[in-house]
Amino acid sequence: MLHLRLIVPVDLRRAVRAVLEESVGVTHVVGLPDAALRPPGDVLLCDVARESANDLLERLRATGIAERGAIDVSQLQLSISAAAQEAKRAAPGEGSDAVVWEEVVEVTHEESALSYTYLAFIVTATMLAACGVVLDSAVLVVGAMVVGPEFGPLAGLCVALVQRRAHPAVRSLTALLGGFVSAIALTILFALMMDAFGLFTEAEFDGARPNTSFIFQPDALSFVVAFLAGVAGLLSLTSAKSGALVGVAISVTTVPAAANAAVALAYADFGQARGSAAQLLLNLCGITLAGVLTLLVQRAVQRAVLRRGA
Repeated sequence: MLHLRLIVPVDLRRAVRAVLEESVGVTHVVGLPDAALRPPGDVLLCDVARESANDLLERLRATGIAERGAIDVSQLQLSISAAAQEAKRAAPGEGSDAVVWEEVVEVTHEESALSYTYLAFIVTATMLAACGVVLDSAVLVVGAMVVGPEFGPLAGLCVALVQRRAHPAVRSLTALLGGFVSAIALTILFALMMDAFGLFTEAEFDGARPNTSFIFQPDALSFVVAFLAGVAGLLSLTSAKSGALVGVAISVTTVPAAANAAVALAYADFGQARGSAAQLLLNLCGITLAGVLTLLVQRAVQRAVLRRGA
């Protein structure tokens, strides 16, 4: 279940309480009159079954509370209550299948910013992957996949496309393009520096690399893997099972492909650079397509469940 804390202006008190009383899946309603100081108003607390959250949040927004008060939502880890069990039974569908769209939008918005932290992670991951491809080390490549933060903007782009919102889509694309361009440029300099110190050699890079050669040799299977990873990634995000994202991270070769392209450009190996760029583009397109389709299916299923419940 989800826990809501509402700051309600006095003139909206009756409308908000009516929404809580009429909504299915709401329980444990607590009213604290005039308890809020900034902004001033009542404080209302309640719990809601996850599968009923979207409808409740939409109805609360319609009262104007989001503009003049506040709606705070948090995950309720444990509730030992017969009333809570009854609220879950009354709500249509299963909580594990429910997508709380406000939550998804908020999470992806935060993860889609072209921030210094995001740039630091993607540059570090790409440099780590560069070490992996030159040394033909699968361990280093997998480590770089886990460190890479690119799934956040990819998920943000998927959500923006499904909701047809231009600004979040541009924000996500800016983070993706800006992040990879910066990472590749700095990794080229990193590769040249490592070569100058004798830590990288062109012979190592051009030699047989059985563990990492797939990075610059894209094929149909590359797209299939990226597509499946996109499905798993969006499912883990919308169901709040973030631990599954680690599995998604080590199944796609976005960061390693960018790293291989950077090292190839440093050594003027344009054949590998083209192959790596194709692998990168293939993975990005596969994940985005899968993510959009996954969200569309989830939305359609959720609407069908709500219609049956009604």
